[in-house]
Amino acid sequence: MENNWIEQDNALHKTFMFKDFAEAMAWMMQAGYAIEKLNHHPEWTNVYNKVMVKLTTHDAGNTVTDKDKELAQLLDNLQRVI
Repeated sequence: MENNWIEQDNALHKTFMFKDFAEAMAWMMQAGYAIEKLNHHPEWTNVYNKVMVKLTTHDAGNTVTDKDKELAQLLDNLQRVI
């Protein structure tokens, strides 16, 4: 996992920045397929070219687990593709 994720309040947080809304939405759509395969879903919101992501494992008592770290790495890797 890259160090640009912030661990705070038992969750990993990151804001992804894109060129514009279309690029942000394309990334979210692409990420959605990979997320579904992992069956580990983020809390995320989108405002124009920003996607704010929060990762925590609810099944483990709302704490950061290896599932969150794996998903963080996946999302970082997908951003490099867009």
